[in-house]
Amino acid sequence: MNIGLVLSGGGARGAAHIGAIKALEEDGIFPTHISGTSAGAIVGALYAAGISWSEILNFFKTISIFQTNRYARNKPGFINSENFYDDLKAYLPKDNFDALKKTMFITAANLIDGTSKVFSKGQLIKPIIASASFPGVFTPTEINGKFYIDGGTLDNFPIEPLKKECDKIIGVYVNPLKKIKIKDLKHSYSVVQRAYKIKVAAESSSKFSICDVMIYPEELVNYGTFEMNNIDAIFNLGYTTTKKVLSEVKLTLT
Repeated sequence: MNIGLVLSGGGARGAAHIGAIKALEEDGIFPTHISGTSAGAIVGALYAAGISWSEILNFFKTISIFQTNRYARNKPGFINSENFYDDLKAYLPKDNFDALKKTMFITAANLIDGTSKVFSKGQLIKPIIASASFPGVFTPTEINGKFYIDGGTLDNFPIEPLKKECDKIIGVYVNPLKKIKIKDLKHSYSVVQRAYKIKVAAESSSKFSICDVMIYPEELVNYGTFEMNNIDAIFNLGYTTTKKVLSEVKLTLT
């Protein structure tokens, strides 16, 4: 049986995906196909390569995003995305989808023509980096002459590649919409940012019903996109939420 796992974007909150994977494995559930974007692409690709959840967690803890030697110069972004290549290469020595032990789909957004691209063959690391290139913070990533940014820009819950491939689909969404009050929107840019978040949340949640099991740790609203100092707490939220969901909804693997 083919079991699909959809992993959303969410920055540092992506550590919750690792906790979810640990919980799934403890319940005897081992996905065969993974579709991920942004942080979900990083976790998904490492998991698809056969790397244990504990090693993936260590990756999240040890790879410092905001280091001065990563700052971009004369490029549209604060952090040079290309500088993460060696970090991923250490975990993914063979830079190709063919080297993965599970089928993997990675989505990224084409910055120029505004289309969503699904990567599933050929070079692996650049698509991962492209998918996680948060716009305005990380520089766009060039692949075959085209420039890509964070896959969550167009699709933060990329379930589509799995629908024809899998008998069961498990979804993990780690980018919940925070409840706010009008007084929290003090500037024009905060209204624009809120509108974008509403759009992403609405488009993603409309696909939750397609999943046989849906894991949605709502408490993640208390953690920010770049809050790397709370990885353990975020990981534990993913783990405990998944354990709770699996105790309530048993996934039939026959």
